[in-house]
Amino acid sequence: MEAGRLVLAATPLGDIGDASARLTAALAEADVIAAEDTRRLRALTLALRVTPTGKIVSFYEDVESARLPKLLEFLRDGLTVVLVTDAGMPSVSDPGFRLVVACVEEDIAVTCLPGPSAVTTALALSGLPCDRFCFDGFAPRKQGERAKWFAELAREPRTVVFFESPHRLASTLEDAVAGLGGDRRAAVCRELTKTYEEVRRGTLAELADWAADGVRGEITVVLDGAAPRSVRVEDLVGEVAERVAAGERLKSASAEVAAAAGVSKKELYDAVLASRAR
Repeated sequence: MEAGRLVLAATPLGDIGDASARLTAALAEADVIAAEDTRRLRALTLALRVTPTGKIVSFYEDVESARLPKLLEFLRDGLTVVLVTDAGMPSVSDPGFRLVVACVEEDIAVTCLPGPSAVTTALALSGLPCDRFCFDGFAPRKQGERAKWFAELAREPRTVVFFESPHRLASTLEDAVAGLGGDRRAAVCRELTKTYEEVRRGTLAELADWAADGVRGEITVVLDGAAPRSVRVEDLVGEVAERVAAGERLKSASAEVAAAAGVSKKELYDAVLASRAR
């Protein structure tokens, strides 16, 4: 029997008018619909005036691993499984990645119905450079891990997009000011495509002040990339030495520090060896 097909279907972020005709057809025709929240799916199908004829199963983070075998069984039996999350593209900080990997390993067809994405929507609205960017999921929850994360982003030249919960936004922006500097440009996008959509643009210091009183809604943050800077290899020798003293191998420490600074890893490695010989 020929295997079925997994369909990753993007759903509206808020405005139901963003639903594609292909999404509507897929929900109506699917043999199985795997939904992050079956109540959200019900609201979506009602808004689209669609009556699903296939089996509906819940597929959220806590049950993702447990539900994989059954969904793979459906696919092996030749059925079409449509995967939807609460909003946006499945597997982008939402359930779906493990299922896609399992399908790829078994050579089961995987396709995608493109559509709304909070990442690219926020990026386009931010007013920040869009030619090169990276997406970093959700900001770390713990303050210490978040501070380390921002320290790693301090030299990132690309625009950075990440998600944050509204009740942690103020503290996250404060940590961003501490780690990246208050003058770094950024944008906070909330409730994208919804009635109360808002995009706040400014420096991190300005945005931290604005968020201090509390912010509601779904949040996507866009950070401007680090400005290019001129770094001498000799100035990085101490940093490599500190990492080696902490237990890292010289080659890996040299490579990581060189990559972050945009210099030759061989030149940095040689400079560290030369400093030891003095």
